[in-house]
Amino acid sequence: MRSLFQIAAILVIAVPAIASNETDRQVNPDVPRGTVTTGVFDRSEIYPGTTRNFSVYVPAQYDSTKPANLMVFMDGRNYVRPGGPFRVPTVLDNLIAQEAIPTTIAVFVDPGTLSATKNGAKNRSNRSFEYDAMSDRYAKFLIDEFLPVALKDLNVSSSPLDRAVCGISSGAICAFTVAWHRPDQFGNVLSHIGSYTNIRGGIVYPGLVRKTHQSPKPIKVYLQEGVDDLDNVHGDWPLANHDLAAALQFAGYQYKLEMTEGGHSAKWAGEVLPGAIRWLWDEDAESTKIPSTATKPKWEPHPDAIRQAGVPEGTVEVMSPWESKVFPGMVRDWAIYVPAQYDPKTPAALMVFQDGERMRKIDGRWRIPIVFDNLIARGEMPPTIAVFLNPGHDQSKPRQRNRSSNRGFEYDSLGDRYARFLTEEILPVVEQKYNVSSDPQRRAIGGSSSGAICAFTVAWNRPDQFGKVYSNVGSFTHLRGGNIYPGLVRKTEPKPIRVYMADTSGDVDNAFGSWPWANQRMASALKYMGYDVRFDWAEGYAHNADYGSSRFPDAMAWLWRNETHQPVVDTSDDLGGDYPLLRLLIPGEGWEIVAKDLGFADAPCADAEGNFYYSDMRAPAVYRVDAGDGQQTKIADVPVSGLMFGPDGLLYGCQGSKRQVVAIDPENGTTKTVASDLRPNDLAITKDGTLFVTETPTSRVLRINPGNGEVVIADEGINKPNGIALTADGGTLAVSDYGGDRTWTFRVNADQSLDAKMPTMPMRVPIDPEGEFNFNEPPPRQATAKGDGMAIDRAGRFYVTSELGVQVFDPSGRPCGVLPKPDPSKPLTSCVLAGEGHRYLYVTNGKTIYRRLVNADSNKPVAIP
Repeated sequence: MRSLFQIAAILVIAVPAIASNETDRQVNPDVPRGTVTTGVFDRSEIYPGTTRNFSVYVPAQYDSTKPANLMVFMDGRNYVRPGGPFRVPTVLDNLIAQEAIPTTIAVFVDPGTLSATKNGAKNRSNRSFEYDAMSDRYAKFLIDEFLPVALKDLNVSSSPLDRAVCGISSGAICAFTVAWHRPDQFGNVLSHIGSYTNIRGGIVYPGLVRKTHQSPKPIKVYLQEGVDDLDNVHGDWPLANHDLAAALQFAGYQYKLEMTEGGHSAKWAGEVLPGAIRWLWDEDAESTKIPSTATKPKWEPHPDAIRQAGVPEGTVEVMSPWESKVFPGMVRDWAIYVPAQYDPKTPAALMVFQDGERMRKIDGRWRIPIVFDNLIARGEMPPTIAVFLNPGHDQSKPRQRNRSSNRGFEYDSLGDRYARFLTEEILPVVEQKYNVSSDPQRRAIGGSSSGAICAFTVAWNRPDQFGKVYSNVGSFTHLRGGNIYPGLVRKTEPKPIRVYMADTSGDVDNAFGSWPWANQRMASALKYMGYDVRFDWAEGYAHNADYGSSRFPDAMAWLWRNETHQPVVDTSDDLGGDYPLLRLLIPGEGWEIVAKDLGFADAPCADAEGNFYYSDMRAPAVYRVDAGDGQQTKIADVPVSGLMFGPDGLLYGCQGSKRQVVAIDPENGTTKTVASDLRPNDLAITKDGTLFVTETPTSRVLRINPGNGEVVIADEGINKPNGIALTADGGTLAVSDYGGDRTWTFRVNADQSLDAKMPTMPMRVPIDPEGEFNFNEPPPRQATAKGDGMAIDRAGRFYVTSELGVQVFDPSGRPCGVLPKPDPSKPLTSCVLAGEGHRYLYVTNGKTIYRRLVNADSNKPVAIP
C-alpha cells in the first residue's frame, strides 16, 4: 500500500543492489563443506519456561588453536535451511574458501516457545517479546545464557570487530538492539527488512542513533530493505529503514543501505546475502552516502496571496501583550484577523496560527490576511476569524535575535499544556469579543516547523475543540519526543480531525531527525488509519516557507472544503498475525450508554447467552442486563469488584472490604463465602472451577479451591496486580499491574500451578503534562499505566483498561492500539465482551457503563458499507 509520494521519495535515494555471484549460494563440489550440528536450549532464566532449537555451523577451515569469527542469526532455521532463500552454510563455505571473509562460525537460534502442559492448551510463541523489545534482555540471554552453551569447546574471537549479529524482520531489529546495548560483544549488524517500527517501540531508534553523533557506537550496520515492504498497523517499513539509514549517516556510522526489489520476504535478502556478508567483513567497505537535495528555487507568491481589486479586506487588531498563567512568566504578542464578511449574528469559523507575527505579515511569505480575504470572498472557505499568536518569551530575559525564549518548550512539547493555554486563556478572550463557532469542524489550527507539530498536538489532545490541522515542514522529530507520533497514530482509534501537510526532500536533517522522512512517516500513518489527509511533497527546497507558502491558498481551500470524508481503509499489508484496530472497529459504530448515574460501576461480566452483569459498588447491588431487550434486573444487594461465572452456574465475586470471595446464586441473589481472610480485587476461573484472584495490596496472585476454600499463593512480585483473565484454552493467565507499565502472562500448568512469568504486554503510559519536557529527550510519562480490568475476545485479543483507555493486544502480546475512554474525566475500571453474540465491548467508566459493537470474533478485515 504505497502512495505516490512515498514511491518517488524512496526511489530517489534507492541504492543500487550489490552485484552478487549466484554461485556463492550454490553448493560447489570443489569447496570444503563445514558441519552443522543441532541442539535444544531449555535452560533460560531470562525467558523462563521457553524451549528453542539451534544449530551451529563450523567451517572446514576451522582451527581450534585460532579464534574464529562469529555470526549469530535470529530465526535461525530460516537462515540455515539448505533449500531456503539464505543457505548460510553454503554461502559461508564458498566465501571462506575464496578467502573473501575470515574463518567464521555461525550460530542459528530460533525464538523461544512456551510448550503447553495443560490438556487442550496451545503452545505459545515468545518471538515478539524476545525480538521486538527495546531492552537489553535478549542481549543478556545471548551473552550470559545461550552462547556459552552453543559455543562450548569452540574457539571464538572475543573482539566485537570479529562478531556479528543478524536477523530478518523482527529478528533484524533484535540484532540491532543486541549490538546497540552490547557493542563490546558485537560490532557488526546484518539487518534484512528490519522492523524499525512501532511493534514494541522500535520507532524511536533514528532519534536514539542521532543522539550519539558526537560519539557513535562502534558498530557497523548493513540494512537491506525492499521497496514494496509493509505499510501496516506497526509502521511503514521502507520509510522506517530509510529514516534509520539517514540517522546512521548523520551520526557518522559505517553503514550500508541496500534497496532491493520486493516486499516483506526473504527472497530478495537471500539473493544479495553473499555481497552483504562480504561488505560486513570488509575492513575497507564504503558507506552509503545519501546526498542532500536542498535547493533554492525562485519564490513567487501564489495569486491568492496578492491583493485583488474589489475584494473586501478584513481587519487585523493587534492585542495587548498576553501574560500567561499556564506558562508562568511568559508574555507574548498576538493579533486577531476579522474578515469583512463577519456577522456578529452568525458564528464565524476560527483558525489559530503559531508564530503569528510572521504568518500575518502581508509582505512576507504567508500573507494570511490577504489569502483569507480572497478565499472568503470567493466562498472557498467560510468567514473565518484568525488568531495569530507568537510564542511566549520570559520577561526577565533579553531577546536574542528577536527570538522568543519559550518557543521550543511550548511548541515541541507533547501533552495538553499548550491546548490548555489556548482553551483556558486565549480563546475565552476571542469568544468574548466575537461570535465564534464551537463546532470543532469549524475550528482549525496551523503552523510551520515546530509550530506545525504544536498545531497537531493541540488537535490530537483536544479534537473536541479543533477538527482541522495545517502543517508545513512539521517537526515530527526528536526535539522533545515528537518522533513517536506516527506510531501513536497507527495505534490509536482515529480521531475526527482533517490534516493538511506539506514538506520537501530538501528539508533539514540534523541531530534531532530527518524532517523529510519524519513527515513521510507521519503522512503514511494518517493515510493508513483512514484520516482525511493531504500531503503535498516536492523535491528540493529547504526548511523554510517557500514551498509551503506557495501551496498555502490551495491548502486552505482543501482544508475548509465542504465534503464529508469517507475513510479509505486498507489492511492488506497487515500480516496474518497482525491485529490492527482497523479490523476490530466497525465503521460508524461508537460508544452508547448502557447505564448511567450509578454510584460507581465495576465488575462487568457475561453469561453464555451474552447477558451482561455489573456491580454498582455504592448502591450496593449486582445487576443483570438482558442481551436482547436491555432490560435491567437487580439480582443481589452486594458490592463486588470482580465478577465471573463459574462452571457450576454461580457468580463468583471479590469483596475486598469484607476480605472475602463470595458465590452468588443469580436466580435468587443468595450469597455464600468461598474464601476469607484475604484482600481480593479481581478474579478469573478455570474450566474446572479453580479461582485465580489478584490481591492488589499484597502484590500477590492467589489460587483458590472453591470446594474447600483452600488458598495458595500462586505468584508474588507484581507491584499491584489488578485485572486478570484466562485465554480460551486455559493455558495462559494474564495479569495487569495497576502500579506498573506492563501486563504479565503466566503458563497455567495441568496442576493449575503458574510458571513462565514474563511482562509480555507493554502498556502505553500517559504523558505527564506537568512534567519536564526536556530538549532532545522523550516526553515525560506518568508513573504508571494504571492497568485495571481485563477481557479476552474469541479472536484472542487482550483488552486491558487503563488511565488512557482500553489498551488492546494481539495474542502474542503486541500492542494493537488504544481506545480512549468514553468519559476521559472518570476512571475506566474494567471491560467484558457481552451482549448479543458477545460482539459488544462493555466498559465501566466511573458512574456510567458504555458499550460498542466490535469485530471481536475474528481478525478478518471489516467490510465498509
